[in-house]
Amino acid sequence: MTKLQQQRELELYVHIPFCVRKCAYCDFLSAPAGLPVQEAYVKALKKEIENFPYIEEYRVSTVFFGGGTPSILPADMICGLLGMIQDKFSFNTDAEISIECNPGTADGEKLASYREAGINRLSIGLQSADDKELALLGRIHTWEDFRRTYELAEKAGFSNINVDLMSALPGQTSASWERTLRRVLDMRPQHISAYSLIVEEGTPFYETYHEDVKRRDRGDTPEFLPSEEEERRMYHLTEQLLSEAGLHRYEISNYALTGYECRHNKGYWQGTDYVGFGLGASSLLHHSRYRNPAGMAEYLAGDFSGRECEVLTLEDQMEEFMFLGLRLMEGVREQEFSERFGIRIEEVYGEVLRRQEELELLKRNGARIYLTPRGIDLSNTVMAEFLL
Repeated sequence: MTKLQQQRELELYVHIPFCVRKCAYCDFLSAPAGLPVQEAYVKALKKEIENFPYIEEYRVSTVFFGGGTPSILPADMICGLLGMIQDKFSFNTDAEISIECNPGTADGEKLASYREAGINRLSIGLQSADDKELALLGRIHTWEDFRRTYELAEKAGFSNINVDLMSALPGQTSASWERTLRRVLDMRPQHISAYSLIVEEGTPFYETYHEDVKRRDRGDTPEFLPSEEEERRMYHLTEQLLSEAGLHRYEISNYALTGYECRHNKGYWQGTDYVGFGLGASSLLHHSRYRNPAGMAEYLAGDFSGRECEVLTLEDQMEEFMFLGLRLMEGVREQEFSERFGIRIEEVYGEVLRRQEELELLKRNGARIYLTPRGIDLSNTVMAEFLL
């Protein structure tokens, strides 16, 4: 067996915590910053990558530059980081290398530099094709900005492009959501991630809309947000229109042409080891979860003494196997559960599985366990059942 065959697969996430302006709904670890801070951050990132201790054990299957807005950085910073990673790690020959990009932060030259450096997948944060909705969200771009960025990406040679969309926005209707979907589908992307808005505590949206969320949760008619029935219409409209366009649903919020599923995200849901480099980034290695410091001064100082570490128990691992794996439409394989944990799934979750089958939330065919359409609608409730 060759050294490459002995190495386990590893996914790399590189966190770029900078943005032009914080969006009103965003609770991610990101903020605007000037070039000196960006340069200092990239220097610290390189130091962290250089000191990764398990280099011989792994070969890289995916790299994902996320944020924030990674495309806010000068192209040479991103390309330099990727070059360093490629020099340090063994790579699969078909590695998927993605970067998140927002319209208005990447011109044709920058996108061409990405392709030349080896980036082969682009994820563009659109959220809505309605300029009024974009302004409400605090996005820095318009629909036309997105169109230009998309066309420049194709011209630069990208043929694996994801578009991020967000439904259930304040004032949004199923009709305006349908317009967004149809306009985006006209661009013929290979992948669409379609999420419902979650009003997160600590955001400007929370200050404005948290009472509305309470109204909707009580079953009352919300003042600003779409009603539960309207949100449900958007949800089913998404699956219908994307399916008609040839994008199959492979995960609760993700749709792709066959062969264009995001391998990086599938790795998370299937329990592949991953390492996160950067501010507040998480890693899963050797059945332990690590989290980097979330304070910029601490990160720039290279002080990881406060890095959080949680050793996952066997029960933790089983829980994650189930409620992450069930996010995928293909579900989980019973044989893989037995191979991974040395015990039949029936012995751990037999009663839960029978109950969920009786409620027609899960299907079990002897090889796989997966959510039914009704189970997808009630996925949070189903997942909670697998907590031990």
